[in-house]
Amino acid sequence: MLEKIKETTKYIKNIVTDEPQVGIILGTGLGALVNEIDIIETIPYESIPNFPVSTVESHSGKLIFGTLGGKRVVVMQGRFHYYEGYDMQQITFPVRVMKFLGIEKLFISNASGGLRFDQEISDLMILSDHISLLPDNPLRGKNHDELGPRFPDMSDAYDGDLIAKALEIADKNNIKVHTGVYAAVPGPNLETPAEYKYLSIIGADAVGMSTIPENLVARQMGIPCFAISVITDIGVEGKIKKVTVEEVIEAAAKAEPKMTLLMKELISSI
Repeated sequence: MLEKIKETTKYIKNIVTDEPQVGIILGTGLGALVNEIDIIETIPYESIPNFPVSTVESHSGKLIFGTLGGKRVVVMQGRFHYYEGYDMQQITFPVRVMKFLGIEKLFISNASGGLRFDQEISDLMILSDHISLLPDNPLRGKNHDELGPRFPDMSDAYDGDLIAKALEIADKNNIKVHTGVYAAVPGPNLETPAEYKYLSIIGADAVGMSTIPENLVARQMGIPCFAISVITDIGVEGKIKKVTVEEVIEAAAKAEPKMTLLMKELISSI
């Protein structure tokens, strides 16, 4: 894996010479943040050696370099999921490459199902912690010391300073935002009412199918993380209804302007 990371990094550095400071992973229906970026270079995933290719319709599949909020950024417009058939090393490979490219912080967004009565569709939730219910871990297997420790500490999975700054920015701009615990499940099906109830009982405030693998790898490599969910459906008893992918994307799109504002100002502040 280490040789593949270095090969991919070398390929990208031959195209983009400036080192990015910030990495961004955009989730389902949240690709419009790129409209705020002064783009320097766009590289399709399929042209990058060793890179997976997104199979989800709402994920564009481009690696974008430019500036946002005065910072040099590299943006994944489209991510990879376990339910697509990729293994955890493939899913998180881009995060390792971004670290080798030079990023110092990682920002992650996702669409998720809300598990609290006070949440509404298109609300934002800043991740304070997570619960992994995924069947595998990207850190399993031979450990390369160059990539980080064998047993990384996860007591600060999501950076407290970035969370505090984000809450200040949300308050200043009158953006309703929750903080909470995100649970990741394999997917691709949405959860049953009993599963929603179980997730709530074990301490989750939202549920999705991504984010945690990327966070685990970032933290192993010493990258501070900030993650934010858009609540695209509600898994609370009495509020559960049938949901289509189109409705999830529509709910994410409605939240996009406030998420974009928050992310842009937060990146500018660091």
